[in-house]
Amino acid sequence: MKKSTATKTATTKKTKAKAEKAKPARPRPVNVGQAPRKTQLAASIPTPTTTPPKDAPQADAAASEDASASKTAKQDFKVNDKIVYPAHGVGRIIDLEKQQVAGIAIELFVIDFDQEKMKLRVPTGKAKAAGMRPLSDEKTVKDSITLLKGRARIKRTMWSRRAQEYDAKINSGDMKLVAEVVRDLYRGDDQPEQSYSERQLFEAALDRMAREVAAVRDVDLGKAIEEIESVLKKKTAAANAAA
Repeated sequence: MKKSTATKTATTKKTKAKAEKAKPARPRPVNVGQAPRKTQLAASIPTPTTTPPKDAPQADAAASEDASASKTAKQDFKVNDKIVYPAHGVGRIIDLEKQQVAGIAIELFVIDFDQEKMKLRVPTGKAKAAGMRPLSDEKTVKDSITLLKGRARIKRTMWSRRAQEYDAKINSGDMKLVAEVVRDLYRGDDQPEQSYSERQLFEAALDRMAREVAAVRDVDLGKAIEEIESVLKKKTAAANAAA
């Protein structure tokens, strides 16, 4: 009797083992975030589905709006145009190309940023929504330089909070806001030295502003920086003389 029970137990274990082998192996999760990106896109592209979405009318409306935005952008921006992209400053459109991304055909502005040694591909339908704009006009340049002559406005808050605000202004794409950062963080030779982080933000703002001034006026970058620093030095000298 005992032998029969042991035989049944062994048979049951073999059956379970066969059943476990028959089960399909569970696929391991893939960490998509670790895959290298060869092409940098400024906007994510949705992956198409095999079944029509429930909100098809809204999707059609969004596609129509995107197509309209793409048409408008291609009228406003041409190959070889210099533009300003908020996160990177002045760049030049070097090509208009078509690509298949996630099964969707899209048109892209290829923008070269010489100062950063990089190229950015921006979907034409998302360009304006991303803040891409033409170069400022001469009036905006003059107004921005005039802002440098004003008194620095330093908020009495923690530096980490102010640093975030300065960084947001630098990457806003608004030349006047960039000029405010240059004005507020400038230190003359006779003024207290800046911290490392302050100096970094000042130089980033100065470079961003000077590059647009140089592009608008078609002058050398060094000359644009010299003009900006001249205005700042004159303001500091006048303030010291009046003190």
